[in-house]
Amino acid sequence: MGLWAAVHAERRGIGTLLTDAGRLGGGASGGLLGALMPHMPDRWSEKKQFQFDALVSLEAEITALEAETGLSAGYRRSGRLIPLPKPHLNRIARGHSEDAERHWRAGERRFHWHVLEKPPVDDWVEASAGESGFVHDTLAGRVAPRSLISALVAFLQRAKHVRIIENAEVADLDPDRGTAEIGGETVTFGRCILAAGHRSFPQLQDLTSGLKQPLGQPVKGQAALLKAEIDPALPTIFLDGLYVVAHEGGHAAIGSTSENRFGDPMSTDAQLDALIEAARAIVPDLRCAPVVERWAGLRPKAIDRDPMVGRHPEHPRLIALTGGFKVSFGLAHRLAEAAVCIAGDTDCGFSLPESFAISSHIAVASR
Repeated sequence: MGLWAAVHAERRGIGTLLTDAGRLGGGASGGLLGALMPHMPDRWSEKKQFQFDALVSLEAEITALEAETGLSAGYRRSGRLIPLPKPHLNRIARGHSEDAERHWRAGERRFHWHVLEKPPVDDWVEASAGESGFVHDTLAGRVAPRSLISALVAFLQRAKHVRIIENAEVADLDPDRGTAEIGGETVTFGRCILAAGHRSFPQLQDLTSGLKQPLGQPVKGQAALLKAEIDPALPTIFLDGLYVVAHEGGHAAIGSTSENRFGDPMSTDAQLDALIEAARAIVPDLRCAPVVERWAGLRPKAIDRDPMVGRHPEHPRLIALTGGFKVSFGLAHRLAEAAVCIAGDTDCGFSLPESFAISSHIAVASR
């Protein structure tokens, strides 16, 4: 989110200091999965419309980024395949298909939620995994997380208006005076966008009065990367919280756990082993595929789960840009644009759902 915010600031000619306690994009964004999954198309809402618009607009954003940097972000609208193991799930899915025809529309473009008797591609997923059929949605996509981060960083390294400081903690942030200590240097600012992932929450809490609960928490996720001779155009498989994502170069990413309690945030364990075995049970091409990387990291989950964006009600110079648990890659470019517009008191041409506002999260944490 912070990288996208700096990109939007550069495009608007806004002088920007981009700082990271580690290396740019080295936190949860540096993972393996990269699934771009839409919400279910039923019970349509402002939030679902925002996510739909963001997923559709991401395609053009990445095309422009790739053209500007000459780097690939590993993006593809590959779709999603959902096995339906029980008859009642088939009935529900058919209702969702009608919902998608109504709501998954972007101008002349239409995206679909097909309910099929068998998988649309052969030998990718075991037919027995979907005893009551399969859903094939054409809106979902994927991106290679580290490739996208590399493209964003490359863009910013050439930027005229962005200065980058890595491996420097921010201390003594005073949004009212517009000052902070960064790597021993006192920095002054007009506006501060705080996009520090789960580390944003304690900083925001210290600046917020009347809270009875934390504004958010880190949630550990584990994922793995396997090497197999697979077509990178294959749809992402989703079943009972398990994702199998086909990437370029004969790789498949598997994930991910959601652990509210954990010891070592960066270690992998038997929970990841179980995911790998579950994937191999339904994907024949992965049964003998070696694991080339195991990954763990912490993702930011705001108290009300939705992203947390907006001007802090007690500190007008401070804009929050965090949260987005499990949906960040599909929304970050649009959320970051909104944050930059808020910082500059300009109109983006779109609005954020009310539940995304930091004031909404503060209200929940104050109860």
